[in-house]
Amino acid sequence: MTTTPATPHSARDRVEGPLRVGVIGLGMGSVHVEAFSRVPGVEVVALAGKEVERRTQLGEQWGIPHLLDEWADLVALPDVDIVSIAAPNSLHHPITMAALAAGKHVFCEKPLALDTPQAREMVEAAIAHDRVLEVAFNHRRRADVQYAKRYLDEVGIGRIYHSRASWKRRAGIPGLHSWFTSKRMSGGGALIDLGPHVLDSLLFLLGERRVVAVSAVAHGELGRAGYGAMDRREQMAGDSGAFEVEDLASALFRFDDGSSAAFEITWASHAVDDEDISIELLGVDGGVRLFVPRYASDDTLRFYRDVAGRPVEIAPDVHVPGGEHPIVIAEFIEHVRSGEWEHHRGEFALHRTEVLDACYRSAAEGREIRLETA
Repeated sequence: MTTTPATPHSARDRVEGPLRVGVIGLGMGSVHVEAFSRVPGVEVVALAGKEVERRTQLGEQWGIPHLLDEWADLVALPDVDIVSIAAPNSLHHPITMAALAAGKHVFCEKPLALDTPQAREMVEAAIAHDRVLEVAFNHRRRADVQYAKRYLDEVGIGRIYHSRASWKRRAGIPGLHSWFTSKRMSGGGALIDLGPHVLDSLLFLLGERRVVAVSAVAHGELGRAGYGAMDRREQMAGDSGAFEVEDLASALFRFDDGSSAAFEITWASHAVDDEDISIELLGVDGGVRLFVPRYASDDTLRFYRDVAGRPVEIAPDVHVPGGEHPIVIAEFIEHVRSGEWEHHRGEFALHRTEVLDACYRSAAEGREIRLETA
């Protein structure tokens, strides 16, 4: 890919003034609209999406002057400084590339892209055009994840030699006949939908260790049989004939320091798990377990170690108030305003895409995949 570097940010003087945002997408986009609107000095001035009634309602609610059908028309608006992407996965790459080329900063829902080549192009474009590119990894902002990270940094559990991370649903396929289950539009199923959040939180807690090899499997048995829909009205007996992605993925990661992790993501399974998120870290001197059943806000964190020769379980009193999207969006705005953009080009999101992409390749080819960056 050839990109023409932008002139050094001629608008950096304007960073101190109002920032104007255009939001693309009307699902999670509504969360983006509210979060950006509540940041001082930020105004949502444009909204793009196909659902006219929903778009009109959001526009009236938040006083948004530009309401558009096409994302390209929003990107072309001269009075937009930031493009916020909450559109289907297949649109993340084209919208980001167009927005960066137009001199906009980009805030994007996960995943960064469908695959590694697309993600790498997006990061290269952010560097070439001297703009911020960030992904909405909001789960790492949960109070329990933040507390666990502080415990690991200040107390520690010795060398962490193995981890387990999962997000498991009993019946949580977002839509048997929606873009979520279209390979072309989504890039995959449960793994690319839920996997980015779990992987991001795991790598955050592990201090950004690099995954160097992946061995994975993927199955779509329940979705193809018509089971596991989040909306029970979609559930049916027999082959649905429209399920193109996986509802379960399982992988073993090898890290650059010799440690390992077991990783499993399910949209649906005939099992006890019902919207359960779990991360376990096994260290030489102790252990950490984060277990979040059905988005629980309390009693989700445990630390394990031996004290005076006896096993001890520590249950810190940590409350998770929710609302992590406003936190990550406020941080994004701080990064844009700072003018220090060199470490906010999407590089950490790129590695997460590389890992998930390697999982899909491993499952398809039936072998371990070494990451190119290893």
